[in-house]
Amino acid sequence: MRDEPTAEAESPLRPYDEMLTPDSQVRPHYAALDARLATLSPAELAERQRTQERFFLLQGITFTVYGAESSTERIIPSDILPRIIPSAEWARIEAGLKQRLQALNTFLADIYSEQQILMDGVVPRELVLQAPSYRREMQNLYVPHKAYANVCGSDLIRQPSGEFAVLEDNLRVPSGVSYMLANREASRRVFPGTFRGAGVRSIDRYPDLLLSTLKSMAADWRPNPQVVVLTPGVYNSAYYEHAYLARLMGAPLVEGRDLVVHDNMVYMRTTTGLRRIDVIYRRVDDDFIDPLTFRRDSSLGAAGLFNAYRAGNVVICNAPGTGVADDKAVYAYVPEIIRYYLGEEPILPNIETFLCREPAQLSHVLANLDKLVVKAVGASGGYGMLVGPHATRAQRAEFADALTANPENYIAQPTIQLSTAPCLIDGEVEPRHVDLRPFILCGEKIVVTPGALTRVALKKGSLVVNSSQGGGSKDTWVLSDGKGDRG
Repeated sequence: MRDEPTAEAESPLRPYDEMLTPDSQVRPHYAALDARLATLSPAELAERQRTQERFFLLQGITFTVYGAESSTERIIPSDILPRIIPSAEWARIEAGLKQRLQALNTFLADIYSEQQILMDGVVPRELVLQAPSYRREMQNLYVPHKAYANVCGSDLIRQPSGEFAVLEDNLRVPSGVSYMLANREASRRVFPGTFRGAGVRSIDRYPDLLLSTLKSMAADWRPNPQVVVLTPGVYNSAYYEHAYLARLMGAPLVEGRDLVVHDNMVYMRTTTGLRRIDVIYRRVDDDFIDPLTFRRDSSLGAAGLFNAYRAGNVVICNAPGTGVADDKAVYAYVPEIIRYYLGEEPILPNIETFLCREPAQLSHVLANLDKLVVKAVGASGGYGMLVGPHATRAQRAEFADALTANPENYIAQPTIQLSTAPCLIDGEVEPRHVDLRPFILCGEKIVVTPGALTRVALKKGSLVVNSSQGGGSKDTWVLSDGKGDRG
């Protein structure tokens, strides 16, 4: 059930301000940070920002922008002012994310076996079976605990009413958790006293929880499973994260060329010989896992890997084919998926979504391109997207042609006023639009990390938070029970 808007809710025409109430009073959970900021001069704040940037530089915390003219690898922009969430709000987010991932994993188990939800007409059969991310090779394969998506990074936004909603689900190879951890380490250094006094919940156990989740996927048949992290290599945009997580988990970081498949067993090459692998935390897209099963021109995976998976001798996390459940068209049906499998109302609502594959909805979208955000169903990272109000007439005309030619490839949503949080911009504290990416782990059980990656649209007025499109990130402080819950 949805909460009724509180008396403090923002005007529908204004974005929700994370720090200030509509009458410009500081919200209680931001009071300590506001008091600390009042004691610091612009020069002192600027020096703290430089300290954080030096920390990121020394740690090698980077991302890659493909096609950039100057350099492909950059330090991810990071703001020193944390985004703060009181415990009562987080409890609702946590419950909603657990509910959502449970339903989506059940949906995946169903569509790759009995397909009951398709036969009952809750989700259109052709929408699922014709999706590019649907993998027929996964049909009737055993997945431990029916946990297809072991690592999920759902993107949440806070609406002008103050209510959190899910913008999209990321169930394939979601990234960003390394930036969450790095932002936390930097935040401790920049505001040590404020951090200690705030009662911020710890996220330090994430690598241990990730490792135990991965091991739980093979624990029934291997008492001490060998886990590896499979990376496409140093030129991948998230390579830093792959290496960072592998190091924190104490797991080998491997590329496809390091793997050998023999008699449907997977081994990695080591200086002392071959060592058997039980669980692969893959950061390689489905298409490139195995050239014998998927793309024949791939050199990023290992030949025969999927046959070993099919034989039950290795576990791949996340399972191939999970992408069909975060397809932007399937997203529109997630509330019904929750009701169908769990018999519950969604705790976290969806954003209104128009499916361009439906003629009536396509007509509405074409008539309102100047008001809507249009997204390609299979795109990510801010690519393949039209933000109608900020687009030129020529860009809207180009998208209208694309919609008309291939309507099934697009969905549209209203332009959402993302909430704003204080950021340090050129020595001044200014509001910028933000979203929230919490990370959920699912193996034997579902665990939500009590923190998140807050992504920031650092360009004034921008609603695009992706780092590849000029966005940045900041630490997210989830307060312990009772901290900051009044107001």
